[in-house]
Amino acid sequence: MSDIYSQNLERTSANYQPLTPLTLLERAASVYPAHIAIIYGGQKYSYSEFYLRCRKLASFLTINGIGWGDTVSVMLANTPSMLEAHYAIPMCGGVLHAINTRLDASAIAFQLDHAESKMLIADTAFSSIVSEATTTMTGKPIIIDHNDKEIQQAYSQIGEYDYEEALQSGDEAYDWLMPKDEWDAISVNYTSGTTGNPKGVVYHHRGAYLLAQGNIVTASIKKHAVYLWTLPMFHCNGWCFPWSISVVGGTHVCLREVRAEAIWRLLNQHKVTHLCGAPIVMSKIMDAAEEVKQTLEEPVDFFTAAAPPPEKLLTDMHNAGFNVTHLYGLTEVYGPAVINDWHREWSELPNASQATLKARQGVRYHALEGLDVFNSEKMEPVPRDGKTIGEVMFRGNIVMKGYLKNASATRDAMKDGWFHSGDLGVVYPDGYIQLKDRLKDIIISGGENISSIEIEEVLYKHSNVSSVAVVAAPHEKWGETPCAFVELKTGCRLSSSELREWCKQYLAGFKLPSLFVFGPISKTSTGKVQKMQLRAKASEIAKGQSGK
Repeated sequence: MSDIYSQNLERTSANYQPLTPLTLLERAASVYPAHIAIIYGGQKYSYSEFYLRCRKLASFLTINGIGWGDTVSVMLANTPSMLEAHYAIPMCGGVLHAINTRLDASAIAFQLDHAESKMLIADTAFSSIVSEATTTMTGKPIIIDHNDKEIQQAYSQIGEYDYEEALQSGDEAYDWLMPKDEWDAISVNYTSGTTGNPKGVVYHHRGAYLLAQGNIVTASIKKHAVYLWTLPMFHCNGWCFPWSISVVGGTHVCLREVRAEAIWRLLNQHKVTHLCGAPIVMSKIMDAAEEVKQTLEEPVDFFTAAAPPPEKLLTDMHNAGFNVTHLYGLTEVYGPAVINDWHREWSELPNASQATLKARQGVRYHALEGLDVFNSEKMEPVPRDGKTIGEVMFRGNIVMKGYLKNASATRDAMKDGWFHSGDLGVVYPDGYIQLKDRLKDIIISGGENISSIEIEEVLYKHSNVSSVAVVAAPHEKWGETPCAFVELKTGCRLSSSELREWCKQYLAGFKLPSLFVFGPISKTSTGKVQKMQLRAKASEIAKGQSGK
């Protein structure tokens, strides 16, 4: 049988162009040239100015030798220059590498060398750590100093060029480059690295474009939305929102530091419609002094990931005028790929029931083709009973291209035609998934599997608890037992015995923590608990007690 639809119907430049988020800014500048694209302190840029600055920066990069596949690293806060980097670097064929601004010098040096960075654009506030990193690394990238006009303090200049001078030297008529193929790399983002060196996760233009559009559809973002940058843009390219906002001609409100008083002020001043962040950002907002808080003129959509927020925090956010939506994803899927898609009728349920439903991670994004929970040994989906635990797996165009220079890790992650997340979860009858633990975080006590998340959820219910993390501690008899690290709210006190009695109301005896450790809990800049460090600390404490 002949396939008539494959005859004389060729792919040409007229009927096919690679998908790339770069065209989103070009369109926004054409359709909304005078609309404000970026607000940062006293600075404002229209879409016409934003696009022009990106083209000039791309031109400068080309003049200075950046071409196809060359890595340009940036160590910038949530400032306009970071947004410009998301467009300008790929506009000249380069690959964007955004560095976590809280890393130490050795971690920065590793990433710069591993990504073979040719150029580094760095905020002068980070000059000291950047100087230390670049003196220890093998390569020698060209350094561009970025001086933030909104900061009064002067910092050391260590670069060959000043950012604004470099940008102004570029050609405003620069004919920027479309990707040769939508599979071309647009960025590389490094994992948080729980053991050893982190892996470089490579994104392609197609995935970035699809998630940028998917954010708009999934989050129901309307034309000229106003987005407040409380999520670090170095984290999974800000979940692709630097590109998403151009779709609707929206306004980016940049915020260098996450401070409650600034957030409350900007929310009403600029009529913010959307923001993202970990639950710790919500806590900062709600823990602000009463004189700082304001009555929101319009409801604000808040998208959060990481651990499910406590019921009280969700209630407080709702009462303050925020619509909180729980997302889930990983660096390997461009950030969020799963959303707790809320049903209207759920809003009529009691607060406790709503909190239970919001604790679920949810269903796949529109831009994701496959999401399921599998028995990883048999590669069969687990029953949809909300009880049977399996590994969460993804499939589709917003799964990473792979790990940079790590073919074996890429093969392992993609085996059997699915991306293996390493997260354990269940599926409910309505198809919504809920995480139960990381494979490496599951606690095996006397042969029984214990979910650290289950214990954490119980501890979070206590009104005096601010933050918790549960890890495995070695035990001579049981192999492992739960160890709970607990951070109390300011001015509150609790003893180990009081918390153990609290847990007894909700947990079986073998799930009760054998150790409680009180004090600040170490977190990454994106709010992720550093469980590797906590496991080491729990091990030391347990060994110390067994030696008594």
